[in-house]
Amino acid sequence: MDKSARKLFNDSFTKEKYENMVLEIQSEFPETLDFRVAESPIFISKELKSKLLIAANDIIDTIKRPDFKTKTENAIPTEYYFNNESEHPDFIAIDFAICKSKEGDLEPQLIELQGFPSLFAYQNYLSGKYKKHFTVDANFSPYFNKLNAFSYINEMEKVLKPIAKNNTILLEVYPEKQKTRIDFEISKTYWRIETVCLSQIYLKDKTLYYKNGDDETRIDNIYNRIIFDEIDRKYPELKSQINYIKIADVKWITHPNWFYRISKFCMPLLKGKYIPESNYLNTFTEYPEDLDQYVLKPLFSFAGSGVDMHPTSESLDKIEDKENFILQRKVQYEPVVEDINGVKIKVEIRLLYVWPEGKAHPKLLINLARLSRGEMIGVDFNKNVDWVGGSCAFIETI
Repeated sequence: MDKSARKLFNDSFTKEKYENMVLEIQSEFPETLDFRVAESPIFISKELKSKLLIAANDIIDTIKRPDFKTKTENAIPTEYYFNNESEHPDFIAIDFAICKSKEGDLEPQLIELQGFPSLFAYQNYLSGKYKKHFTVDANFSPYFNKLNAFSYINEMEKVLKPIAKNNTILLEVYPEKQKTRIDFEISKTYWRIETVCLSQIYLKDKTLYYKNGDDETRIDNIYNRIIFDEIDRKYPELKSQINYIKIADVKWITHPNWFYRISKFCMPLLKGKYIPESNYLNTFTEYPEDLDQYVLKPLFSFAGSGVDMHPTSESLDKIEDKENFILQRKVQYEPVVEDINGVKIKVEIRLLYVWPEGKAHPKLLINLARLSRGEMIGVDFNKNVDWVGGSCAFIETI
């Protein structure tokens, strides 16, 4: 972490400024901010940035291998397997904990990854709010590849199909209930993409439509934000909708199969200095002797649900579907973000990539960061404390 950029920000910080920033967000997008905004961004030095890029490139090299699809075919549940899969995902998100190496240096360690879009609109918006309300070192940017706030929006448009704005929708399940709904509203502001509920779409001659007021609007492209396996658990009344989406003539951004392929399922396939050991639970004939140094993760879960930070032999023996879990060696988050009282806080950073059609390699655009004082990252583990929540990282550029 960069100490000078941190001091510059902290010297400019007041609780009143923070409250004004949050109030401004709430006034610009009323009743959509449903998660905590952290008081501060994080500031990443060039040295740590280099390690993040090395770690991410090791992962992407595996995803690009010709046998990756074959090795991840079993990740996709039969009922949520969609035909006409794209050659590669349109989006990749990779989460890293910031840790301390044996040598005492800061380094990233992989936590998890997604072949699925994240808060691409909100993160651009939020970084601008930090710069507006506080002092951010001019040599630091939330963007990669020499982008700025305007060129970033143009890069996203290349993936979100600007020629067909009126026929591209953001598809979600009951979007008005989702914690990420502020991102849907900002996406509409940036790219004029309507958010449509799965319950609203219908099929005619293999073409999807939805009602926009009294007008019937054809759907050519779906900016997909549905986590399909949550439908069974939360929204079974909508499961019949999936059957005709499967036969519709529509372009997915990104194709649903990639959500399963690039997920905790593929973590045992990944190797690298910044990738902790992971193995499918059903591959163990004996559990590791240092089981207290491992975390149990279900392959198919979201936002940390079902994670067991303290597995035991007895608890593992009780799991019947061991093929649906991994044991991952624990990483030790290093508290690195210093608040105005000098207390340090844990950090996780998510690198956000797009992968336009016809390109050989994904492009890193922006990031998401989360601050935590709890054992795990996430709102459920950081209640009633400050300087935690959703944030972004500013990366040293010079």
